[in-house]
Formats: sequence, C-alpha cells, structure tokens
Amino acid sequence: MALASVNPATGMPIQSYEEQSDAELLQALDAGDMAFTGWKVTGWDHRRNLMNAATSLLRERKNHHARLMADEMGKPLAQGLAETEKCAWVCEYFAQHAERFLADQEVDTEATHSFVTFQPLGVLLAVMPWNFPYWQVFRCAAPALMAGNVVALKHASNVTGCALAIEQVFREAGFPAGAFQSLRVGSRRFSPLIEHPAVKAVTLTGSVPAGRAIAAQAGAALKKTVLELGGSDPYIVLDDADLPAAADTCVASRLINSGQSCIAAKRFIVVETVAAAFERLFVEKMQQHKVGNPLEPGVSVGPMAREELRNELHDQVLRSLKQGARLLLGGSMPSGPGAFYPVTVLSDVTPDMPVFCEETFGPVAAIVRATDEADAIRLANQTVFGLGAAVFTGDLKRGERIAARQLDAGCCFVNSLVKSDPRLPFGGVKQSGYGRELAQFGIHEFVNIKTVYVK
Repeated sequence: MALASVNPATGMPIQSYEEQSDAELLQALDAGDMAFTGWKVTGWDHRRNLMNAATSLLRERKNHHARLMADEMGKPLAQGLAETEKCAWVCEYFAQHAERFLADQEVDTEATHSFVTFQPLGVLLAVMPWNFPYWQVFRCAAPALMAGNVVALKHASNVTGCALAIEQVFREAGFPAGAFQSLRVGSRRFSPLIEHPAVKAVTLTGSVPAGRAIAAQAGAALKKTVLELGGSDPYIVLDDADLPAAADTCVASRLINSGQSCIAAKRFIVVETVAAAFERLFVEKMQQHKVGNPLEPGVSVGPMAREELRNELHDQVLRSLKQGARLLLGGSMPSGPGAFYPVTVLSDVTPDMPVFCEETFGPVAAIVRATDEADAIRLANQTVFGLGAAVFTGDLKRGERIAARQLDAGCCFVNSLVKSDPRLPFGGVKQSGYGRELAQFGIHEFVNIKTVYVK
C-alpha cells in the first residue's frame, strides 16, 4: 500500500510513498535498539552539540519546512514559519536544560550514599498527528533524545513528506543512524510494532479512539504511554473582562491552525451581562480573517486537512442549528476545489448541542451564555475533555483562583490563549489523556527514575 500526500487547497495529489514491509519495519526498530546502546552513554556536551546543530538547520531551512506544511496539510505560510521557529526553540531549550533536569538527586537517608538517578529507557515509539506536523514531533523528540532515548516516528500518512524532512534534520545534524527514524506505515499495520521488544514506551497525540487503542495495546505489553488527546477548550469571559482584548485573544485561539488544534478555543462561555457586546466584537474580528490558499499573502485560515474532516464539521454545525443554535456568521459549505470551510460563529449554544459536547476541529466557534461566574465555571467543566481552559477578567486574583482551583484542565490561562511552551508542562486530564510533555516533567516521563542506595 502507498501513503498519499494530497494538497488540501487543491485536492491534487503531491506524492505517493510506498509503505515499508513488515521486515523493513522490524529492521528499523532493531536499528534503533542498536543505536541506543551507543547513544545512551554519550556525554552531555556531545548530545548538546548535535541538538544545537538541529536547531540551526531548522532555522536555515525554515522556508522549506513551512512550504511542506502548507502543501501537505494546508497551514498558512506565516504559521508554518512560526511552527518551525518553535521547533528550533524546543531543541535549543532542551539542549540547554536537559543536563540539569536529569542530574542525580541526593537523598539524605541512613545509607552511606543514596540518590535518585535518571536513566534512558530505549526506543520510544511516537505516534503523531498531521495538524502540527513538525511541532508535535519535536516537542517529543528533543527531550527524548537529550535524555538518551532514541525515537521511531509513526507520523500521519498525509504528512509523510514532513516526517522524512524531520528525519533529515536529525541526520544532517549528526545524530547516529537509527537515533531518529520515520517509519512509513499506515495505521492498520501499526499495532504489532508496540510489541517489538526494542520498544520500551509509546507516546501518542491524536484522537480519543486512537488513544484508547494505543493504551490497551501498550498496557497489554506492559509498556508506558503518554497520551495527548482531544480537547473542547472553554474560554470564560467574565463581567469585568476587557472585552476588546478578550475578543481578540478568543478569535486568535479559535483560528489557530485554521481551527484544527486540540488546544484551540472551542466554547466561549460569556456572562449574560456582557454577552451581547462580546458577540458583536467577536463576529467583527472573525470577519477580518481571510480564508484561502495557504500560499497567498494575507491568508490566515487555510483549508481543512481533508474533505471528510470538513464534512464532519459541517454536520456538527447543521445538527446544532437544528437543535436551536443561532447562526451569526458562516455556516455554508463552499463550492469549488479544496477542503475550505468559512469562519463560523454560533450563538445560543446549549450543552446538548454537538458544537458544545463534541470536539469541533475547524474554524467554528460556539458562544454559550452563563448567568454568573459559578454558572460559567459549571458550563466550562461540563465536558469529557480537560486539555486547556482560559478565563478573562480584570481581577487577576479572581482569574488565578478560577484557573488554579476551579477549572478541570491540564493547562489553564488567565487573559491569554492556551499554548504549549517548552518551559511549562503540557497535557490534559479526563479524556484529553494523561502524562506530560515539555519542561522538567516531560523529560522525566520516559526515563527510569532509579533509586541507588549504598550502605
């Protein structure tokens, strides 16, 4: 079978890649295991130098990488450039801080010497999605490689060109053969790889069904997993919020990656006293965003990655309208080639509607009215997901209390859009998954946290 890359802006095929055979896939994992025996004992200076070389290569060829993302999954060029820079940043960050994060920690006991040390595990199998085809990979690979692990990537089939380009970055940076490999394999043939003895852990960013399947397979093989799954992020707008600033931030978050992001704002829960004013500002700012070919200047919303995803999103909109939602903007399926969908705003949304209770992966915003702060918090938490959340208020202590103590999510922000940052742990609760990526917490996920006790 072949893995096909199709331009979502035109519907035209880009390239077809032959899947690796079963024997080739097993050989690749064996090669990773062989690379691990040498890589795990390399010194910090050597690892740091290679990771810094990867940083430089990303920045030198940022235009190439941004164009690949635009072609394969429709990301506007400016956003692709920003994604490439963020990948360079995460490489730079872990090159600088990994040694400190993984330094032995002395523990005072009755022993002559007791301490905790952090040792790499081996081959990390990384299952990554198409929506941030570079960032999702680098935020996993940079800490894993700096910790002494090696990485075998199973990327989404529609971004195989991106996967191979990432492999080339690490190869040209000087990482040993097998330290980072992109496996060309579709989802239907992926499961047996988890059982390979070289694979010591699995990380997935993807859908809830994919997370359940991976967790079950890895659990049966007694291998650790970290899962970052879907999200239906609520953004609460309170009565004392700076409404123009809140609307700006909310629109920016809803349209990140053309709305195709797990941590994009999905549900805007607005206190009744300011709801009408917020709606006017929100619609006005949404209308300012241009939908079109991601290669064209000024386009901030590209196509959705695949036509079937657009169709699913439109169905969610239609079902919500049928249940009583009010259409403020967009909502019509465009004609012509490409998987485009207009920026769309629905109001009078209630918890039984698809745009509230399901994840909407595209440029569709759901505005929900709340009676007061307590009602807004209740509505925000009324979801099976728990990845990100935000609250907008003029009282920072009030916002901090709500974010820290009252919102059920792994990443909670005040007067800001939810975003991942190498310096902060990232991950969710409930059906948004478990485990953490990034920061010191993330690099500790895939190491043996080993106790050493010397009498």
